[in-house]
Amino acid sequence: MTQRKHLDDILRGSIIGRLERGRTLLEISEELGITQSAISRLWKRFQDDGNSSASELSCQLFSATGTTVSRQTVYRRLGHICLYARRPVRCVPLTATHCRMRLTWSRDHALWTPQQWSCVMFSDESRFSLQSVSHRTLIWRASGTRYHQENTIERHRYGGAEWLV
Repeated sequence: MTQRKHLDDILRGSIIGRLERGRTLLEISEELGITQSAISRLWKRFQDDGNSSASELSCQLFSATGTTVSRQTVYRRLGHICLYARRPVRCVPLTATHCRMRLTWSRDHALWTPQQWSCVMFSDESRFSLQSVSHRTLIWRASGTRYHQENTIERHRYGGAEWLV
């Protein structure tokens, strides 16, 4: 069984930067001598949360500067500059066809009465969990930036099936 090698912050940042510039997993793997699966896991985690928790930020500050601060201090300081831990918006990636179809649908239903709308349920707006642990990811963002591109995570529902409406 092979032993996993932990990547330091500088190497992780370097890998993320290469991926953001369009390099492939194979190119980065060969260049840095890291398995493609490790790079893929790092990229997925970065896309899922994109940020660190207050505890991770505290550890990163200590490793970079030797300064020890508590998780609560990090949380308070981020709050002073209006950054709060929030869940990122998860959305289904839309093609131009999806957008056109949604616009047509909304125009067709623009004059519906509240009575007609009371019979409609949008199933993608509910969260159901059979376990007590939610495993929700939090990001640091300023108020009023919920729908900014950097605060959203695209998802493909049901193994890649796309919603058309």
